[in-house]
Amino acid sequence: MIKTVRDVLRTKGDSMLSIEAEDTVLNALDLMARENIGALMVMEAGELVGMLSERDYARKVILHGLSSPLTKVRAIMPANVCYARPEQTVEECMAVVTEKRCRHLPVFDGEKLVGLISIGDLVKASIAEKEFIIGQLENYIRGG
Repeated sequence: MIKTVRDVLRTKGDSMLSIEAEDTVLNALDLMARENIGALMVMEAGELVGMLSERDYARKVILHGLSSPLTKVRAIMPANVCYARPEQTVEECMAVVTEKRCRHLPVFDGEKLVGLISIGDLVKASIAEKEFIIGQLENYIRGG
């Protein structure tokens, strides 16, 4: 049974947290800390315009001596966002995050944003799929 992004979202849920591009980095960090997450989608007028991660903060605010309360999310967010579609397989998405070196994939069904998956979600789904296959093979070998 090949797992798709749709399957991952069914298991994980479609909860999506975001921040506005004009909000401050400090507010973004506060939201990430409260929700115990490592990244946020960045929105503007209801549209996805970027992603913001703790890594972006460390590399673009701390290292450059910027101020979190004064710096806008827009100033440090990468605008080139990798994304996934519900019908894509977990393996296809693993290839994308590996090749593009991104850790989070917003999920679009057509033009509609329907979820967000992380590399952790993909690894968990991949392991579950392999454990299922191993279980099936063990049953077959035992004659079950």
